[in-house]
Amino acid sequence: FLGSALAQELNERGRTDLIVVDDVDHPEKEKNIASITYHELIGKDAFLKNIPNLKSMEAIIHMGACSSTTEMNQNFLTKNNYDYTRRLATCALEKDIRFIYASSAATYGNGEAGYCDDESKLHILKPLNPYGESKHKLDLWAEEQGIFDRIVGLKYFNVFGPNEYHKEDMQSMVRKGFLQARDTSKIFLFKSYRKEYENGGQERDFLYIKDAVKMTLFFLDHTDVGGIFNIGAGRARNWNDLATTIFRAMGREPQIQYIEMPESIRDQYQYHTCAEIKKIRDIGYTQPLSSLEEGIIDYVKNYLLPNKRLGH
Repeated sequence: FLGSALAQELNERGRTDLIVVDDVDHPEKEKNIASITYHELIGKDAFLKNIPNLKSMEAIIHMGACSSTTEMNQNFLTKNNYDYTRRLATCALEKDIRFIYASSAATYGNGEAGYCDDESKLHILKPLNPYGESKHKLDLWAEEQGIFDRIVGLKYFNVFGPNEYHKEDMQSMVRKGFLQARDTSKIFLFKSYRKEYENGGQERDFLYIKDAVKMTLFFLDHTDVGGIFNIGAGRARNWNDLATTIFRAMGREPQIQYIEMPESIRDQYQYHTCAEIKKIRDIGYTQPLSSLEEGIIDYVKNYLLPNKRLGH
């Protein structure tokens, strides 16, 4: 998803000297990279094994992970999300290669400790699920190793947009909502189980993929910057706003139906997330960010309705 979007943008910049690392185990993934020009495609295990032999590599942008917030196999998550990233970071540092990796807003848990991307406050965060814990473990390791002056960890909030079609249940609610509206004329949202939030009033920091790409590549361009940074829009919007905008982009009247939230996720469900983005602004990222409406309308009209993806 994000990896293919980054590769597409690097191509737009004239960079084709890319090594694309993915197991490409889904036909939609094949479509995502079909229009990308790159030097080599390699599986993730083979890449890690071959890093010692690679020469003159400028940067590693590591976006890969198991991102399922309902995955309960902690051994799998530790191996895939923590061990792999730690080994990759260690190799990159040894070879003086720029290293940028994906952390997650899931590390903030229920938000009681805030959404501040200050490395010194990492120890007070309490993720709500094993996925968030696996990402948090890597952040803590990097802080303990004292390497955040040389690497960058990016805490992505709710990123949505073209090229997410292979993510199945982990697709954004924009894509899911579009399919629901197209097929049933309704969008289904979870009921609220907290009195301070109406049904569909639970809030997220939604970020359009095109903004996420620009924010990520800022750290490729500014190699003197290190640390943890939030990658979000800096504003919270609710699911009702999202659903209404999808219908509007499709030229339809909104029909929202509220459904019971599975008990298995009620205790780990985030009711509010909002990135503090002062830190990335303070180091010089000045690009304006799309509103929720601008992002959804572009996504629906230019990609979902005509069944297109980035670069096509």
